[in-house]
Amino acid sequence: MSTTQIDRLRALLEPLAANAGLDLEDVKVAQAGNRRQVQIDVDADGGVDLDAIAEFSREVGQALDESDVMGSSAYVLEVGSPGVDRPLTEPRHWRRAEGRLVKAQLADGGEIIARVLEADEDGALVEVQPVKGRGRAKERRLEYTEVAKARVQVEFSRKDEKLLDEAPDLADDADTAAEDASDEGDDTAE
Repeated sequence: MSTTQIDRLRALLEPLAANAGLDLEDVKVAQAGNRRQVQIDVDADGGVDLDAIAEFSREVGQALDESDVMGSSAYVLEVGSPGVDRPLTEPRHWRRAEGRLVKAQLADGGEIIARVLEADEDGALVEVQPVKGRGRAKERRLEYTEVAKARVQVEFSRKDEKLLDEAPDLADDADTAAEDASDEGDDTAE
């Protein structure tokens, strides 16, 4: 599909996404055998759930059927959300990545791995991770103009600090439950 056709498709889809409270992140059209495959990614603050994606998909399908944007040939429609390791290309992407680890290629050729602490329209406050685990993490203001490209990193072993803070309470609850169970056991033994 040509750039002009993609632009027409985006022009049709953006108002639908906005009305649904979604951001239209990406639109791709590829040939898949004798059909075309239309892939649309949407996102929102707080993420999108399957119900929102299903409803948006129905609206998009209806709008495409009523328009001439796709022409008369068959197409397969896929609506989803960006993956976990999405590229950060807009300020809203950085805002949605708060608390996440990102890898950024800098415009000057450097590279940093940092956790996004907060983000605004011009840049993000990040906590730069020490190289090879040596030293301490340091906060840095990273302007978007300094970034050539950035991507969220997938973390499999990160411990959620909130869960760690709640863990002692869970341990106390388990101890109390164990004491209650042993007390009940003593009562029945008599």
